[in-house]
Amino acid sequence: MTRYLILIEPSETGFSAYSPDVPGCVSTGRTPEDVELNIRGAVEAHLEELRLAGLPLPKPMTSAGYVDVAA
Repeated sequence: MTRYLILIEPSETGFSAYSPDVPGCVSTGRTPEDVELNIRGAVEAHLEELRLAGLPLPKPMTSAGYVDVAA
């Protein structure tokens, strides 16, 4: 099992998601839960296409965190 970071952002029609470590792989959904499910399938399909083409799979390298600042 490999873990890829995904980023979920609100959009005009719901939510969009992408993984910085899997270029070109994006998805959308009506709710954060929908888009998380959809991006999981998109990443799996993207990686399978890379495997079938004999291309290397991207390594997960991106991390995320938060900082607290006075606003």
